[in-house]
Amino acid sequence: MCCCEREEACPRYVVPFQAAPAQLSELRRAVRSQLGCWGASAVTEEAELVATELGANVIKHVGRDVAASLVLELREGRVRLEAHDRSRVLPTPVTKECADRDECGRGMHLIAAMAYDWGSVRTATGKVVWCELSLKPTESAGRIGRAAAVLSAYRQCDGTLSHDPAAPDEAVTDVITDLLHWLAVQGGDPDGALGRAQMHYDAEVA
Repeated sequence: MCCCEREEACPRYVVPFQAAPAQLSELRRAVRSQLGCWGASAVTEEAELVATELGANVIKHVGRDVAASLVLELREGRVRLEAHDRSRVLPTPVTKECADRDECGRGMHLIAAMAYDWGSVRTATGKVVWCELSLKPTESAGRIGRAAAVLSAYRQCDGTLSHDPAAPDEAVTDVITDLLHWLAVQGGDPDGALGRAQMHYDAEVA
């Protein structure tokens, strides 16, 4: 249920949670519900993925079952998500070299790829890691968010991706190969699909 009927009445929404894998689906449901309440459903998929990664980072880097909270704020043209916990250790800054190593924080690299802006700061009781999503994402940002969601779901059912997140090129190749196999079984044209995808990509990046 929404906590408000009007954006002005409820620009901030707080979801306390315990850092456990079972809680991540609850965070996604809370995010979807609240963004629907605010009329900000355009970024639901990206926001759900960000909430999942923020929660997963608390589990991995702070500890299971610790108390934490997810905060959503509706700002001018943006949705802000914050993860609050009691550790004062900030995430490692995302760099190209760091993005290729899981210990640097694959989740933060994913968030940085989708976000309009993101960061972290120590607080009096720990820290907050935040991310802002534009309510008017570019076509490229939308595609990046959808791709990140696909890869996140793919990791859950593919052991090789799950154990080797340090190879994004190989992960994408595996996903594309599986899609081509699926397309062929459906009677489609894998070569034609690859050609069209390359044409669309070239046109958009140009």
